[in-house]
Amino acid sequence: MSYDRYVAICKPLHYGTLLSSRACVHMAAAAWGSGFLNAVLHTANTFSLPLCQGNAVDQFFCDVPHILKLSCSHSYLREFGLVMFTAFVFWWCFVFIVLSYVQIFRAVLRIPSEQGRLKAFSTCLPHLAVASLFISTAMFTHLKPPSISSPSLDLVAAVLYSVVPPAVNPLIYSMRNQELKESIRKVIFRMVLNSGQFFITLQE
Repeated sequence: MSYDRYVAICKPLHYGTLLSSRACVHMAAAAWGSGFLNAVLHTANTFSLPLCQGNAVDQFFCDVPHILKLSCSHSYLREFGLVMFTAFVFWWCFVFIVLSYVQIFRAVLRIPSEQGRLKAFSTCLPHLAVASLFISTAMFTHLKPPSISSPSLDLVAAVLYSVVPPAVNPLIYSMRNQELKESIRKVIFRMVLNSGQFFITLQE
């Protein structure tokens, strides 16, 4: 998404070329493929860990740090290696996002009209906010020292990086679509109208 915003704002005349349907397919395949590979490696390694401290996880899903707490084998070092590998890949994605937004903000600040700057910022800031929330809470969850770990804190952090970004992404990206806005207005208006008619019927 940061690359899409970068091309749209910094290279608008080349948007169709740089972000053709083929390029989008390649980027989506790379993202899904790397995510799937990462998940498979973590899952396979997690199932190979012997658990000697029960099988109850203080979390609403089997997060890697909580599984490692239940392990009684030195094989957790393999999982630590996988976490470091994931962090390395994650770091390069983070650097790419930061560099993209540095270029975007430099281009936006050169826009002469204030209205144009506001429009460009309104396009970028929602994505930047969600990406920052996901990155910061995921890094905190997986890289924090055990001394500051608590079940409630871990639960809040896990919700912030695993539930909130996927939930708000459709709203952020689709609410810019004028047709969708009109459809939502019509649905809300129809619901209000129907509820009003329902209350009138009850009173009669």
